[in-house]
Amino acid sequence: MNPTPLKIIFAGTPAFAAVALQALLESPHQVIAVYTQPDRPSGRGRKLTASPVKELALQHHLPIHQPASLRDINEQAVLQQLQSDIMVVAAYGLMLPPAVLQAPRLGCINIHASLLPRFRGAAPIQRAILENDKKTGVTIMQMEKGLDTGPMLYKVECPIQKTDTSERLQDRLAELGASALLTALNQLPRLQPEIQNESLATYAHKITKEEAELNWRVSADELERKVRAFNPWPVAFIRKAEHIIRIWEAVVIEQDTKHYQPGEIIQANAQGIDIATGKNILRLLKIQLPGGRMLSVADILNARAADFKVGTLL
Repeated sequence: MNPTPLKIIFAGTPAFAAVALQALLESPHQVIAVYTQPDRPSGRGRKLTASPVKELALQHHLPIHQPASLRDINEQAVLQQLQSDIMVVAAYGLMLPPAVLQAPRLGCINIHASLLPRFRGAAPIQRAILENDKKTGVTIMQMEKGLDTGPMLYKVECPIQKTDTSERLQDRLAELGASALLTALNQLPRLQPEIQNESLATYAHKITKEEAELNWRVSADELERKVRAFNPWPVAFIRKAEHIIRIWEAVVIEQDTKHYQPGEIIQANAQGIDIATGKNILRLLKIQLPGGRMLSVADILNARAADFKVGTLL
C-alpha cells in the first residue's frame, strides 16, 4: 500500500540539505515551499550567493522564503497559511520558535547527522572525527523547543573510515539522510518515537577557525584527525614566521620522537615532510603556502626545499 503523499515545507541551506530536497522532489510527496538562509557574500568579490538549497529550488520553480528570522509574527503567519502536512528541516541554520514547530499538521522533523543523543548541535560530523568515533549516522527526529532534544523516529548507522575527511563523511551522510527521510515519511504513522536518554547526550560545538591550529606537543594521531575533520573548512594550519601554512592531508608514522623537539622537521622528501610531535610523527602530504594553492609536498619541495630543511622548527 502506497503512503499518502504529504504536503511538505522544506527548510535547509547547505549541500547536505540539498541532497534531501532532491530526494523529496523525486518522491510522490509535494514540496509546497522552501525555506533557506538569506543570500550571503561569498568569494573574493563578496558577491551575494544563493545557498545550494535555493539554487535547487530555483531550478524546480519552487516558492522560496528567506527570512532573516522566524521569530517575526508576520513570517510565522506566512508559514501557517501554507497549510502543510509536515516541515522537513536539514541544516537550516535558524531556530524554529514554538509557533513554527506547531504550524504543520504533523509538526516538524529534522535530519540530524549523528546518532542522537550523541553530538547534538552544530558540528556533529567534525566532532565525530575529532573524537575518533568508529561510527556515526543519521537520526530523523521530531523537533521540539530544545536543540536536537526531540523524540527519535528513525536511525541509520554509518562507519567512519580512517581516511574520512568531514567532506567525504558528510557526502555519505547526506545520501543516507535523504534515504532515511523517505523511509521515515513513508512509515510515519507506524513509527514509535523514542525519547532520548539525557544521560548519554553530548554537544557538538560550532567549529572555530582558532581550533584548527595544530599544536605539535599533542600526539600525531590527534593532529591527523584534526587535519581530516577540518577539511574542507576551516582547514588545519600552522604558523611559520608569522605566515600561515594550511595542512590539507597528512598521515601518522609510528616512530619514537623523544630525541626531537615537537615541531622539528625530521625528514623532507617526495614522500612528505615528517614532523616530530608529542607522540609519533605526522607526515604532511598536501599543504598550501601563503598566497598559493594546495599542492603535494613533492611539488612544493621542488621550488621551496630551503624552507623545509631537516632540523627546522615549525
